[in-house]
Amino acid sequence: MTVEAVQPTAPTVPYGRLVPVTVHFDELDALGMLHNSRFPLHVERAFTQYWSGQGFRFEGDWEAAGDMCNVVKDLHITYEQPVHLPGEYAVHVWVEELGRTSLTYGFRFCSADGGTTHALGRRVLVRVDARTRRPTPWSEHARAVAGELLRHEPAATAA
Repeated sequence: MTVEAVQPTAPTVPYGRLVPVTVHFDELDALGMLHNSRFPLHVERAFTQYWSGQGFRFEGDWEAAGDMCNVVKDLHITYEQPVHLPGEYAVHVWVEELGRTSLTYGFRFCSADGGTTHALGRRVLVRVDARTRRPTPWSEHARAVAGELLRHEPAATAA
């Protein structure tokens, strides 16, 4: 008889993706809480990790970076409850709106299983041309990947 290792299943969310992140002890402030400035950093890293896994990377050349050449236009974050311990957490990311040159995504900094929300917010990115720094349209590939993260409202059920 052989015993096969059981692979843990990744937590699921009804829309978007959960991206694992690690909080380190040195990120805690004098009160023993994750410093407020670290939340957006973890969100940035999670979103970058997700897009990198879809083939989007910055390798030192902005003109070759394509869709990775983007800037933050707006950032809102609300802190719901503190993170008191280092360890494994997750960032739940999804796309709220995909425009011609802009992308609005939502996020939650949460427990690794997605059950507890520590912070939530949204961020608007604008794709820019590497030379002119002016807004330019997202590629079809980026639109397709972003489309997979679009948050869709659940269909109403008939009574």
